[in-house]
Amino acid sequence: MYKHILVPVSFEEGRDSAGALDVAKVLADDGARITLLHVIERLPSYAISYVPQDYVKNARAAIEGELTRMAEDLPRADTLVIEGHAGRTILDWAEDNTPDCIVIASHRPGMQNLLLGSTATQVVRHAACAVHVIR
Repeated sequence: MYKHILVPVSFEEGRDSAGALDVAKVLADDGARITLLHVIERLPSYAISYVPQDYVKNARAAIEGELTRMAEDLPRADTLVIEGHAGRTILDWAEDNTPDCIVIASHRPGMQNLLLGSTATQVVRHAACAVHVIR
């Protein structure tokens, strides 16, 4: 069905990234490429002095390892870790790399999401391709 699928992966509790991978496998054509993408949110400047100097480096290494493990069962899978604002960075990457579909896990929205919006909501509203949301 799709030749290139982007799966943004969040390790946040309540999001079913494994379910998103399962759906991506079903939606993928034979020979399709699946890209697993994690966005590391930038630390606010006021918080930088409170975390160890190598925090971001260690976090990136751990996330890259976990993404690689998740991609082992996927043919033609790519993994990528980028720093930035999650919603905007996912959309920017999708604009530059033109996937056919984005499969994104979302948690059940609460009151804070009605006012602020979530990453999945931002991606659904602004993506130029099909978006499949997993709850």
